[in-house]
Amino acid sequence: MAIITLTSDFGLKDHHVASMKGAILSEIPDANIIDISHNISPFNLIETSYIVKNAIKNFPKDTINVIAVDAEYSIKNKLIVAKINNKYFVTADNGILSFMISETNNPRFFEININNETDNYSIKTLINTACHIARGGTMSVIGKPISNIKEQKSAEPSITEDGKKVIGAVIYIDNYGNVITNITRDFFTLAKGNSKSFEIIARNNKWKTIFNKYNEIENFETNNTNIRDGQKLALFNSSGFLELAIYRSNLKTVGGASTLFGLNYHDTITINFY
Repeated sequence: MAIITLTSDFGLKDHHVASMKGAILSEIPDANIIDISHNISPFNLIETSYIVKNAIKNFPKDTINVIAVDAEYSIKNKLIVAKINNKYFVTADNGILSFMISETNNPRFFEININNETDNYSIKTLINTACHIARGGTMSVIGKPISNIKEQKSAEPSITEDGKKVIGAVIYIDNYGNVITNITRDFFTLAKGNSKSFEIIARNNKWKTIFNKYNEIENFETNNTNIRDGQKLALFNSSGFLELAIYRSNLKTVGGASTLFGLNYHDTITINFY
């Protein structure tokens, strides 16, 4: 049974998600359709890549991933299908797949042949392509091979020339209001080198300790285990990214890290090493 995942910025109020699923089931009645997310911020490729990349690593090989974010066909935004790490991706050549190939060898890319007979042919083409692959079809039948895809560099952190500072950015804000940066554990370790201490700076907020999980901030030797509720912390999250959070935050009461720290997408995060 084919596994087809769907990711979009369509939301759930309108008919678009149901239409995609209906089109797939009309072609493949026993398809296993999995929603990754349809609440992507409109046209936000960095957010999309963070969610998709961290979700699909848990899926089996040959999973087919349809990514309908900024996927309207144009001369500058062609539709492509790719095979990366034994999984298929059907989307637009808008730079999003450049985030998916950092840890892979020999990715394969094909530009999809376009049939614009319908008003919404971009989404129709993505769905038809996914169904073709699900039936055992090859990528070469529906497209021509290409060697290069668009790249997105805005999501990469950097190290200053003197090696004493990392400059990163906010790439995602999760359901709890926690702020995820583009600085990974590996990048941090490389940049830190032999430095003895560091300081994370985001607007007027500073952190000098990075935890490995949220409840490390707790002092379980005391009877009052909620003593740390509402306090700020930095940690490397389960995906290996540096995250700035409020411990046990509640968006309906005290608020989350994003609002309390005044941070939003693309805002700068710096780390100074000493």
